[in-house]
Amino acid sequence: MNEFDGVYLLAAPDRLDYLDRRSVDLPRPLSPLAAWNLMIAQSPPIMRRAFWLRDVISARFGVKKIGGFTVGQQSTVAVGDYLDFFLVEAAEPHALVLTERDRHLDVMTCISVEDRRLTITSSVVVYNAFGRAYMLVVGPVHKVIVHSLLSRLVKVTKAEGSDFPG
Repeated sequence: MNEFDGVYLLAAPDRLDYLDRRSVDLPRPLSPLAAWNLMIAQSPPIMRRAFWLRDVISARFGVKKIGGFTVGQQSTVAVGDYLDFFLVEAAEPHALVLTERDRHLDVMTCISVEDRRLTITSSVVVYNAFGRAYMLVVGPVHKVIVHSLLSRLVKVTKAEGSDFPG
């Protein structure tokens, strides 16, 4: 795990096979874990179908199933815990670092906050041809999904007002 400009990445940017960073300004500050909880609670139903399809196809290539996201809310998280299929590698007031490592690629997602600015940074290192083919499909879709999750997060935090826990 490497830190660049306050964001954790799998490796130096020039050694990554995929890097995506998306940010939004929220109506009020949230912790990285609170943002995770809200985004997962608001994830679109199509994501469940996408994860199911991913698991069906990937299993044929010896890649472990991930199952997708649950809607359970976590009040605390520590290094070594799991948030769904992601291993928590760092849980700090300003950053939540999640990884999934497999034979075809490693993924790191960093949810970071600075004041009301929330950023999701995803970095990937690919290990084989299946990983490269996988990222050809998943890379563009990932950008759309993260954009959608961040847009929903802004709407939810506006609607919840100041009564929602951060």
